[in-house]
Amino acid sequence: MQLTIATWNINSVRLRIDNLARLIAEASPDVIALQEIKCPDEAYPRAAIAALGYPHQYARGMKGYNGVAILSRLPFTATHGLDWCERQDCRHAAVKLAGGIELHNFYVPAGGDRPDPAANDKFAHKLRFLEELAAWSKAERAPRQRRILVGDLNVAPLPNDVWSHKALLDVVCHTPGEVDRLNALQEAESWVDALREFYPPEQKLFTWWSYRAQDWRASDRGRRLDHIWVTPALRGQLRAARVCKDARDWRQPSDHVPVVVTLEV
Repeated sequence: MQLTIATWNINSVRLRIDNLARLIAEASPDVIALQEIKCPDEAYPRAAIAALGYPHQYARGMKGYNGVAILSRLPFTATHGLDWCERQDCRHAAVKLAGGIELHNFYVPAGGDRPDPAANDKFAHKLRFLEELAAWSKAERAPRQRRILVGDLNVAPLPNDVWSHKALLDVVCHTPGEVDRLNALQEAESWVDALREFYPPEQKLFTWWSYRAQDWRASDRGRRLDHIWVTPALRGQLRAARVCKDARDWRQPSDHVPVVVTLEV
């Protein structure tokens, strides 16, 4: 059976419910992980999403910002969400899919504008969050475990994950401190970067373009902030991956675009 998973920082699920419907029509994912749903649980559009063909849903939301959700055509079990850095800010949701595959959906803090943890509490929070994720992943590691980690990790780790490696070395999302911590997370469970299994590291690859750009395509100053990782036990089952770049041109777009991966499970 093929399993197609999409991850997307939708930047308000209520505002962009029509764009969610378009993603479903164009990519037909079995499971969708959303970040920044930006609504409390009582305002989350559960019925509208079920009507789109996703009756199985797990959401952790809060008013105005953050929030994550997992939507599925297929039943899942064992839903839970962990809190990080002693904050209850709805940045993690997890479910168990058929066959015992764990899916973890994360929204890592953006980190503010200044890459100095002493002067910027938001950046310090981001670094600590990534450190906690690495410790969690290492503690959870088990032989042949089938797990998938997705989400807006807010770090572009490789030189070709940003429009200019040199220009962005001191810009939040691509600083050495952030990249080192994301690499530590990846190494903690030998996570496989699913996108880079299909797009070689020598190729520029972005999933985010700023709203500030007058013509985002012309400038193409993007970053790859959205990721899908699998444990080594699932590496051989990866079949396809793509970045839905055209979604950045949809009506009232998010500044992120969906990332879609298909596995044979």
